[in-house]
Amino acid sequence: MKVEELVEKMNLTVFCGENNLETEIKGGYVSDLLSDVMGFAREGNAWVTLQTHKNVIAIASLKELACVILVKGNTPDEDMLEQAKEEDIPVLGTSEQTFEVAGKIYQLLNE
Repeated sequence: MKVEELVEKMNLTVFCGENNLETEIKGGYVSDLLSDVMGFAREGNAWVTLQTHKNVIAIASLKELACVILVKGNTPDEDMLEQAKEEDIPVLGTSEQTFEVAGKIYQLLNE
């Protein structure tokens, strides 16, 4: 599934990274602990988090993640948005809780 399909099916807000919505999502990872994501997320994962600072983008870039999805109505800090635009990483958002988002992504990836 491509990022743009996930955006459409889950009605996600696109904060930035429109140029990379064609990126293929190979799986998902849910964590708010940056060291955990750095150690265990895999290339192509969609990362679900409530963290909104620019270090999230540093990890997403390092791990070559497909996108970052902010939950619970969180929006990216200005420095996160600026860094994401530079790295061209899609940052998406939803008002839904982490549990629901993770479940929906899992279901969509396994259809």
